Amino acid sequence: MIELRPSAHRGISNFGWLYSKHSFSFGSYQDPQHRGFSDLLVINDDVVLPGMGFGTHPHRDMEIFSYVLEGGLAHKDSMDKDTVIRPGDVQMMSAGTGIRHSEYNASDKEQVHFLQIWIVPDRTGVAPRYDQKHFSTDEKRGKFRLIISPNADNGSLPVYQDARVYAGLFDGQEQQAVSLPKDRYAYVHVARGSVDVNGQTLSFGDGAKIRDVDTLTFSNGHQAEVLLFDLRPNELPA
Repeated sequence: MIELRPSAHRGISNFGWLYSKHSFSFGSYQDPQHRGFSDLLVINDDVVLPGMGFGTHPHRDMEIFSYVLEGGLAHKDSMDKDTVIRPGDVQMMSAGTGIRHSEYNASDKEQVHFLQIWIVPDRTGVAPRYDQKHFSTDEKRGKFRLIISPNADNGSLPVYQDARVYAGLFDGQEQQAVSLPKDRYAYVHVARGSVDVNGQTLSFGDGAKIRDVDTLTFSNGHQAEVLLFDLRPNELPA
């Protein structure tokens, strides 16, 4: 079963300096039908104006990663990490026993557009950790590149959960069929452009909850950037 999550149905927060669309319940946007999927809890599609951002704030016992689509995201945290995340970079942070960080648009002229994604960890109380890596366009061109996995397989970043995240770029005749492990869920999020998934067109911001499907075929892309999540067959409590 492929259950479409249309972009137009996402929640919206508009604070002037921040325009955010929420695929799942977050903050003041609460939808009992969309409170995450398996261990995937949050996908926030954020656009931050020049020179603005999120002041220092805490997180605890959550796996958080940022995926920048446009511009630069400046990150500072209580582990003495001070960096700028740009397109192609993936930042992975395990909050564990507690971390404080800030996120700001690194530019005073251009907006920054990024996805912030939360995954529920399989353990609590771990020491906080931070990882960041660049994945080139060539690694994702016409195929999926593993970017996050439990054991940091194939140069991916580690996560405290039985979850794997892939990123791919599809345009024109580029096509890939992905065999899904038996008894697993999957989630597709189209970060930009459009792509056909098993013949159904998904456009920018669309998502899809996937259960009991053996193969996903991605084709007919139009400047598409896609995230694919391989998840446990687990339903988050309402």
